[in-house]
Amino acid sequence: MLEMTPNLNSEEPLYLQLYNYIKAEIQNGNISAQSKLPSQRSLAQHLQISRNTVDAAYQQLLAEGYVVSKEREGLFVVDLEKGYFQANSHHFEPQLTTQHKQERLAIKYDFNYGDINLKDFPFKIWRKLTMQSLDEEQAQLLLYGDPQGELELRNYMATYLYEARGVQCSADQIVIGAGLQFLMGIVCNLIGRNELFAMEDPGYYRVRHFFKDNAIKVKPISLDNHGIHIDQLRKNKIKAVYVTPSHQFPLGTVMPISRRLALLEWAKEENAYIIEDDYDGEFRYAGKPIPALQGLDSNDRVIYMGTFSKSLIPSIKLSYMILPRKLINIFHYNNYYVQTVSRLHQHTLQLFMESGHWERHLNKTRNSYKRRYEALLKAIHQTFGENVKIYGASSGLHILLEPNNKMSEEELIDTAEIAGVKVYPTSIFYANPSILQPAKVLLGFANLAEDEIDTGIKLLNNAWFDRCHML
Repeated sequence: MLEMTPNLNSEEPLYLQLYNYIKAEIQNGNISAQSKLPSQRSLAQHLQISRNTVDAAYQQLLAEGYVVSKEREGLFVVDLEKGYFQANSHHFEPQLTTQHKQERLAIKYDFNYGDINLKDFPFKIWRKLTMQSLDEEQAQLLLYGDPQGELELRNYMATYLYEARGVQCSADQIVIGAGLQFLMGIVCNLIGRNELFAMEDPGYYRVRHFFKDNAIKVKPISLDNHGIHIDQLRKNKIKAVYVTPSHQFPLGTVMPISRRLALLEWAKEENAYIIEDDYDGEFRYAGKPIPALQGLDSNDRVIYMGTFSKSLIPSIKLSYMILPRKLINIFHYNNYYVQTVSRLHQHTLQLFMESGHWERHLNKTRNSYKRRYEALLKAIHQTFGENVKIYGASSGLHILLEPNNKMSEEELIDTAEIAGVKVYPTSIFYANPSILQPAKVLLGFANLAEDEIDTGIKLLNNAWFDRCHML
């Protein structure tokens, strides 16, 4: 008879306790092959549990093939591969890397770039408009929609983009999709997956991994103080180049008009395309916003990419692109595309924009982020003094910080985490990271209050410099 003591106080159901016990006994060889299991009645009486519990455990063993049923005889243990479970019976426990161990510490101040300011989000208004989208009169929103996205929303987007970013387009050029990587997939299909693409180095690592995962040839192009090197583009037969001209990611530089015109001229001469990712163009804290490159394009060579992830909600994954006429015609011809963003979210955003809430929310958010940005710069200057170098000022939702303490990137991140502060690597943005280059880390500031930013910077100073003085 099986000797098992049921744990009545365990959260695990009794039948699972019994099943796991018998399975382990079979695997360990303590119950040999061809052995007959006790009848349900006798085992239930022996363990003082119900027959239903025993039956449930036996049924699971049957389903997984540990036992077989012989009519009018009972359940018998099958003959398993001899020694297999004994040879592989060591308990597996994932080994934590240093970074993972540090993550177990309490992180009090997370300078995560991907976050937004949740406290200023208009929850009540968004909830109200969402309920309007769920009204019976909007029942068609429960069906499949236009592959390009809801026409009414695209009309509002076209107007907004012209007024705010200088983008020139009509609604029929806009394609809405679930995130940059999805839209990049469509772009590669339209241009041709056998063509050679290029991107900035350093540049957005998710785009680089997208190219790699899809076996698309990509040429990293280095940068100078004005942006991507045009001469390097000319040396290769590039069909399309991915750039972030209004706020280079991650360095934060702005491409000047001379380089923009040179880039447009290259695209015209080479019959190539420019993929302009304007990922956070709404947020500039000094002077006027930088107009989009697309607004300068008179030859229809720019594919403009944008997103509501930074300005509204990351989780709805509502991104969009504006395709040149030639490419939108190919998109229409390849009519197998489907819309990947919920029509309910699209309609809610349409209501949000047409009622004026979008403009008010954007102004409020821009002012909020400007205060956080200024608090971050003030804290850095007052705390670090001349001990750090800042990259990417005046725009966006992040900066790069280069401490002058000879620490490696890993050391900067690890010592920060020990102090309860989370900062992020920049080496991942380089196709060919240089070990000779001083280490930098990325700090986002959107979802930290001003006092939290100040405290977090002081903790970083203690971790990076006071520690150095003690060594």
